[in-house]
Amino acid sequence: MTDFPLLSILTFVPLVGAVLILAFIRDVDPEVEARNARFTALWTSLAVFLVSLVLWFNFDKNSSEFQWVEKVEWMPAFGISYHMGVDGISVLFVLLTTLLVPICILASWEAIKERVKEYMICFLILETFMIGMFSALDMMLFYIFFEAVLIPMFIIIGIWGGKDRVYAAFKMFLYTLLGSVLMLIAMLAMYFDAGTTDMTVLLTHTFPSEMQKWIWLAFFASFAIKVPMWPVHTWLPDAHVQAPTAGSVILAGVLLKFGGYGFLRFSLPMMPEASVYFTPLVYTLSIIAVIYTSLVALAQEDMKKLIAYSSIAHMGFVTIGTFTLTVQGIEGAIYQMLSHGVVSAALFLCVGVIYDRIHTREISAYGGLVHRMPAYALTFLVFTMASIGLPGTGGFIGEVLVLVGAFKANSWVAALAMLGVILGAAYMLFLYRRIIFGELTKENLMKIKDMSRREWAIFAPLLIITIWMGVYPVVFLDFMHVSVENLLSQVETSLAASSSALQLAGQ
Repeated sequence: MTDFPLLSILTFVPLVGAVLILAFIRDVDPEVEARNARFTALWTSLAVFLVSLVLWFNFDKNSSEFQWVEKVEWMPAFGISYHMGVDGISVLFVLLTTLLVPICILASWEAIKERVKEYMICFLILETFMIGMFSALDMMLFYIFFEAVLIPMFIIIGIWGGKDRVYAAFKMFLYTLLGSVLMLIAMLAMYFDAGTTDMTVLLTHTFPSEMQKWIWLAFFASFAIKVPMWPVHTWLPDAHVQAPTAGSVILAGVLLKFGGYGFLRFSLPMMPEASVYFTPLVYTLSIIAVIYTSLVALAQEDMKKLIAYSSIAHMGFVTIGTFTLTVQGIEGAIYQMLSHGVVSAALFLCVGVIYDRIHTREISAYGGLVHRMPAYALTFLVFTMASIGLPGTGGFIGEVLVLVGAFKANSWVAALAMLGVILGAAYMLFLYRRIIFGELTKENLMKIKDMSRREWAIFAPLLIITIWMGVYPVVFLDFMHVSVENLLSQVETSLAASSSALQLAGQ
């Protein structure tokens, strides 16, 4: 099976679906055209998800090597190839992506009424770029997918977003493009030093210490914006508020993971000395993000904006765990990204359910929904508790592992990060209480309907996975454990070699 081009199929089948919609779905009746576009996009994304399960069932969890590898010469004169593969870290993000895209299409079924065909095309193209980014093993191929994601996301926010959608779309585009230009310059420097763009070779190449620092900062500029870290986070709340519900789902569920994944794939293994050198900077910015954005979340009156700021706080735990350089911390960071991908997606979907009915995101417009929507209240409660990190949910495992790793690395960092857990409980319970509990007094809520079968179909897999990740985490930890140990081994070997070289130079 290793010779089978599974990753190429996963990557480009959504693009084929987009081409089919563009070329063949045309009808005089706009409703028929929209229905056909929806079903084509849904069946395409479901097929991709089912094919991705082959990765799950046929992945060797005891190997740290890249699996399902494909390599074809692309630009041999420059040493650039079409090189794809996944390890125990990236395979989980591919599965997360293929899970969320069909959920996003279902969530858009009734919410998107205009230019449905173009909307579905954008989502399928977006899926191609996201899967390609997590699967790429050539630095230039990675960069192409990494940047290309911006195009469909820019269009989704700019066309189907809220009243300030154009401002939010341009702000997101300009922030991320600025960081990516710096990353491209760093990649060129790495290419000229190592003579290759093959990431498997770059992982074994030792860059000069001083060069590592400049390269690390350039990559940090891009990845910190993608996470996003304080103070380059201001694009995210605007993007979330203006994006359609499915746009927010994919933005929080997958796109925010690009930064954390980049740190694991580039910064730590390729620039280990610089990573250690700049760890205090990462800790400082992460602690500020966890505490500051949690306090800002408490002051929000818009549901989406509150959840957006909570995402920044949760991703602060990810960057802390990543740079602890401990097995627990890094595994906790990966687990937190996966759990946050599911839970934050579900929270934005919860907002979308009542927004589709009342057409406002103001918290003050709600109250007492438990009397009319008991099933919705229970569903929202599960994801609220998961966001807080209640034991028995996926959020708990990630936070605990990060804190264990942080205590090993720096007890002060761990102690300050724990403030984020307390504040997280405060703003999420504040949100839940004001929307769900209390008397049902507002006239427009008197006849609001509970969740439909389509909405149940959307939430059911997310509920199952959230509880599964909390009750039986070993299934997911087994996938990443060997790859994380290999990553740390690479870092330690590189640091030891650098230390020996310095000692010899001193003698």
